[in-house]
Amino acid sequence: MMKKPFNFLCFVLLVAASSAFAQNNAIFGQWQTIDDVTDKPKSIVNIYDQDGKIYGKIMRLFLSAGEEPDPVCVKCTDERKNKKIIGMIILKGLKKRGTEWSGGTILDPENGKTYRCKIWLDDGK
Repeated sequence: MMKKPFNFLCFVLLVAASSAFAQNNAIFGQWQTIDDVTDKPKSIVNIYDQDGKIYGKIMRLFLSAGEEPDPVCVKCTDERKNKKIIGMIILKGLKKRGTEWSGGTILDPENGKTYRCKIWLDDGK
């Protein structure tokens, strides 16, 4: 099922992120994502509030030698199709509900699929 491969991003983004500017238990700031297969850094995502909802934008990709230096989302099926991944908003519309943020979506640029998303902090991560 395709849900498992992308659950990693929500999980990695906030639960297993290795670095954050997370003062006062806030999720806002820059988070490093870790690839669930290689355990290597994958990207830096900036999480921010806009009009009371949470969004996340890819600020940097950690690419291997030989990879396209400025890739586009060729598998996306929405307005992000063929747009640059760096600078792309992949996390959209989450609202705070208790101790977590939910009700939004997250995009996996590698396969172009969008998933429901829920994020939370666990000991500041």
